[in-house]
Amino acid sequence: MGFPTDELSCDLFLNGKLKVLQPKIGYRAGVDPVLLAATVPARAGDSVLELGCGGGVASLCLAARVQGVMLTGIELQAGYADLARRNAAANGTEMDVHCVDLRHLPDAVLQQNYTHVIANPPYYLRKHGTAATDAGRETALAEDTPLADWIAVATRRLKPKGYLTVIQDAERLPELLAAIDERLGGVKILPLSPRIGRPAQLVIVQARKGARAAPQLLAPVVMHEGAAHDGDRESYTPQIRAVLRDGAALAMNGVNTK
Repeated sequence: MGFPTDELSCDLFLNGKLKVLQPKIGYRAGVDPVLLAATVPARAGDSVLELGCGGGVASLCLAARVQGVMLTGIELQAGYADLARRNAAANGTEMDVHCVDLRHLPDAVLQQNYTHVIANPPYYLRKHGTAATDAGRETALAEDTPLADWIAVATRRLKPKGYLTVIQDAERLPELLAAIDERLGGVKILPLSPRIGRPAQLVIVQARKGARAAPQLLAPVVMHEGAAHDGDRESYTPQIRAVLRDGAALAMNGVNTK
């Protein structure tokens, strides 16, 4: 069942290039899926599988930057899967969305392998913190399916030399790395720090199926200018502003490119 129209807002991403329907109350995509999409080294003709696609923001941001990618989304919650389909159609993008548990993929997905698998898994363990009052937000933010299962499913669906790209809370980096087995190599870890001198709060981890390169811990990317929040204004660094507003790529070496 989809969300009633009066419970939705229409939000702009990439400086208005994308118009996205989201629930007014519930899980609402922020900068995380935009940053995830920016680091995917996709080319025209590549196939992309997004696990836990929500309303489709990460996949649609990627399609806005790289024309000709073929998108497939997996989403557990029917309302969000419906939004992903509607958002894709509204933005003129083809995207096959399946409303299933990622541990029970449909044959249409199991019979394929993908150039890229991307994911923005829930950051928080259910046993920690206070549950969200909205059930959809709670499902999106608090882990039910173990992080190791996300990585195992993603790895199986990758083509040889295909890329896995995941954004996750920095505190769960050890668990994320432990879930990456010998089928994946060339692991790159990009810390995202809120400000200069602050510990990273998020990390983007990318690995390649069948690669043998040594792991790399990349220089942090700083999100905001200044040492502290100093008023009600946008304070993103030029690098991050280019990603969020212009749809620029965020290369997994800390270098910003168009």
